[in-house]
Amino acid sequence: MEQTILYPRFSYAQVLEALADSPVVLVHGPRQCGKTTLARMVGDAAGYGYVTFDDEVQLAAAKSDPIGFVADLPTKVVLDEIQRVPSLFLAIKSRVDRDRSPGRFILTGSSNVLLVPKLADSLAGRMETIRLHPLAQAELAGIASPHFLDWLFTGNIPVGHFGRLGPELIDRIVAGGFPPALARTPGRRRAIWYRDYLDALVQRDVRDMARIGALDALPRLLQLAAGQTARLMNVSELSSSFHLSRPTIRDYVSLLERLFLIDSLPPWHSNRLSRLVKTPKLHMGDSGLAASLLGLDAASLSRDRGTLGQLLETFVYQELRRQAGWFDADVTFHHYRDKDKVEVDIILDCGARGLSGIEIKATATVTASDFRGLHKLKDATGNRFRAGVLLYDGDDSVRFGENMFAMPIRSLWKRQN
Repeated sequence: MEQTILYPRFSYAQVLEALADSPVVLVHGPRQCGKTTLARMVGDAAGYGYVTFDDEVQLAAAKSDPIGFVADLPTKVVLDEIQRVPSLFLAIKSRVDRDRSPGRFILTGSSNVLLVPKLADSLAGRMETIRLHPLAQAELAGIASPHFLDWLFTGNIPVGHFGRLGPELIDRIVAGGFPPALARTPGRRRAIWYRDYLDALVQRDVRDMARIGALDALPRLLQLAAGQTARLMNVSELSSSFHLSRPTIRDYVSLLERLFLIDSLPPWHSNRLSRLVKTPKLHMGDSGLAASLLGLDAASLSRDRGTLGQLLETFVYQELRRQAGWFDADVTFHHYRDKDKVEVDIILDCGARGLSGIEIKATATVTASDFRGLHKLKDATGNRFRAGVLLYDGDDSVRFGENMFAMPIRSLWKRQN
């Protein structure tokens, strides 16, 4: 029997803050990332009622009479998996407009409900949206909130010893961040969880969201996307294995984005540079999910250096996205690549606080030439540039010139030893 482990979620404080001044708070993210647990922890502490639309009776009642259903709800309530009843939003809006008291509704959604075609009302001005990701490494370790983003945007990068992850790095990549998967033993039991997870998504969530004739194509498309993770998105390559048009594949890719299974990382643009590639990068929503789709465990991934580099980049990208979710300012993410194939894996832009670049290597060694892309980014951004960081699997954080540093991957979530 699997044991449920409650990990600290840094988004807990965000939800409390939002409830203090917003009538409706939506927590959305992929299925099984911890939304229900977080919403119930907050709700139970404050006396909220609870309704889940995974309950078919509640689902049918809400669909048949949305206004009456909402009218019968407690004053404060958690509505779980709200994307299954998009017609409920108009009734919630009506009730909120009669009483704008903060903290009325906590909603959870396993898709981006604001993009659901049947959504009756967006609750603009009445709802705050919080994206919940699978577990970050700091949450898994149960340690204090990491300071990596603070270091990036102040340029105050610490130098010194952090410690190498070594084989532990590959274990973390393959494990990913979904709490129920982490509760299982690595290998066959975890692989079965991912298989059942994807089957449930296709059979329930996809059917709820869109009429798709070729449902059997989605698992294969996800597998192909996992092979493309951390690469420039290539719709032609994705569509080549199917008897489906490229526009149809694009629609399927958009659907997978709405389910938080894949991310599209947009290219960075600059008027100073004219030869930039304008194609987005594709990233899987979780490195553990990607490894499972590719049939890789820690041992096989360690032998496949090319795929290891891709999954490591996705692992780092998603860790930064998760940390940005509770950062005290908005951070936008981009990648940089020009037609000479000079690139920067990840660019983080924090507006007035400036911009930083991240390069990622799966090795324990670094040379000055590895900073080529970061130097080009620095030249193009001038005073906005704060830091260029090359993350590697080494022991020490070391300066490589003005505002340039090589940092151990462990520094993403831990302070110096």
